[in-house]
Amino acid sequence: MYTRKYTLPVLFVVGALLAIASCEKNDDLNTANNTPCNPAPYDIQWPAHFPRPLIPADNPLTEAGVTLGRHLFYEKRLSGDNTMSCASCHIQEANFADLTPTSVGIDGIAGDRKSMAIVNLAWQQHFFWDGRVNSLEEQALLPVEDPIEMHETWANALDKILVDPLYEQLFKDAFCDVKITKYHAAKAIAQFERTLVSANSKYDRVVYGRTENFTDLEAYGRNMFVNEEGDCFHCHGDIATHNLFGAWGTLQFSNNGLDSILTPNTGLEVVTGDPLDRGKFKIPTLRNSEYLFNYMHDGRFSTLEEVLEHYNMGGHISATIDPNMEFAGIGHNWTPYQKSALLAFIKTLSDIEFLSNPKFSDPFEE
Repeated sequence: MYTRKYTLPVLFVVGALLAIASCEKNDDLNTANNTPCNPAPYDIQWPAHFPRPLIPADNPLTEAGVTLGRHLFYEKRLSGDNTMSCASCHIQEANFADLTPTSVGIDGIAGDRKSMAIVNLAWQQHFFWDGRVNSLEEQALLPVEDPIEMHETWANALDKILVDPLYEQLFKDAFCDVKITKYHAAKAIAQFERTLVSANSKYDRVVYGRTENFTDLEAYGRNMFVNEEGDCFHCHGDIATHNLFGAWGTLQFSNNGLDSILTPNTGLEVVTGDPLDRGKFKIPTLRNSEYLFNYMHDGRFSTLEEVLEHYNMGGHISATIDPNMEFAGIGHNWTPYQKSALLAFIKTLSDIEFLSNPKFSDPFEE
């Protein structure tokens, strides 16, 4: 564990109220029925070059909890027709995101958002593209009952799986003899998701492992990334900040110039009600972005080359555009070599081991 100190950003008032409500609903898992519950801690080595992970005191990682959460993550009986699990929209080989521009639920209805990559979430504080919940535990509750996603009730879902002796034992191992609720299931899923750590890319091995070197093209791309030539570091950070290459600290959401005309009640505005937050969406990590198949909150770009071209032209000016988008309406006018260099550096953030790690795969196929 780390001794490094850092300051958490101020949470939204709405998020605080949701957290309070969540706490009121949760059982005290260590005191319910006066039964001691002390499952063994989960053995994990957090990356030394990352900040301190954000693990809630009331849901520490345990071996039994992570095992249960992994099974629930891949459990299709949590959906209304028993055909869809969390993993259906969060596919390991695709950086735990979807293969389609926006996700499609069990009734064939397409949503209006691309599923977010589930990677390095132990360092995140706001979830979904609009940041409408502030914990993984809350996030894990919602897809099951969403009518355009898994379209089931938690009561029915638990009834279906708890007749299975496997789950009877998994829940008992994780939470002892308390009455099982949807909040236990959400805690277990959140535990598993916090173990999905990606920190063994070429970038990590070059900068921290000292076992490899960047090519000339990658090195040039990295230099572009961390200065105004590429102008990427403002939102996606780098070694000098946190190595997560996504939302961090006070910079969590951004309007990156996708549109000049913004639809009311989009992005962070949904949560805060503030028109100044219109069109601001959570900044995704660039780690393993080579293995995503669509990009941005609505999946509008099919390739990384298209993403780079958006930033090359500078983005569209609107009332809430991020001030870090200094080239909006002007454009960078990168040369083909510069674009190739940025793309090459971004690909050094790919972690093949993470995308194929059997500890994260479907336990029902073992």
